[in-house]
Amino acid sequence: MIEPDHPQLSIVRQCELLGLARSSYYYEPVPESEEDLLLMRLLDEQYTRTPFYGKRKMVVFLQEHGYAVDRKRVRRLMQLMGLETIYPKPRLSLPGEQSVRYPYLLRGVSINRIDQVWSCDITYIRLARGFVYLMAIIDWLSRFVLAWELSTTLDTSFCLDALDRALTSAQPEIFNTDQGVQFTSKDFTNRLLQSHIRISWDGRGRALDNVFVERLWRSVKYEEVYIKDYQTVSEARNGLTDYFQFYNYKRYHQSLDYKTPFSVYCADRS
Repeated sequence: MIEPDHPQLSIVRQCELLGLARSSYYYEPVPESEEDLLLMRLLDEQYTRTPFYGKRKMVVFLQEHGYAVDRKRVRRLMQLMGLETIYPKPRLSLPGEQSVRYPYLLRGVSINRIDQVWSCDITYIRLARGFVYLMAIIDWLSRFVLAWELSTTLDTSFCLDALDRALTSAQPEIFNTDQGVQFTSKDFTNRLLQSHIRISWDGRGRALDNVFVERLWRSVKYEEVYIKDYQTVSEARNGLTDYFQFYNYKRYHQSLDYKTPFSVYCADRS
């Protein structure tokens, strides 16, 4: 698909045209089995409906649908998909070693202006014979999607690409993320600190600390991904490009008094 010796297009440009992060060109994935891909589709749909289901309930769900799975297999697939159950958990494990830890800054904070708080997250997007990861950055007040990116791997580079693109037009006072390795990396946090942006991290196992992005994922999947059933990465990129145009500029939000995210974002900036 990518031609290393293309006379006119560099590898970087070819990756951009195909909707791939640059690092994806050098990555050689081990393909999942057909049954695992099917299980991942089922897990994704059920997680979108019931994000509070833990691995035990997911095992029961799949077994009731006739699949002989155990917790070990479900755990591996959920980790591969980046799914984490939404409920407070005991501190049975600690996050990876970081020289600096950032607190959750938004508890009890009133969100009353645009660019006060941005958030980002990563979700699994299924394809006919595989999957990609979607990262998006959203403004909390307006729900405006400032930037997004796709990747075939869970590396940090595609998150940095989206962050750099968002920061070219504006910057928030606070940037909130979960404690995923992409967002706790020095490359990511240094980008924010260099712009004098305050960093806020969700509590471990508390995805509802980032509730606006979770709502965005539900909309993306129910209104676009599950309907279109993408076949390829380029098809996914084209479909999501159209969807985010619709979401930002044409989709009315009840929580915004039936205004669009763009109209709220622009009105508050003027």
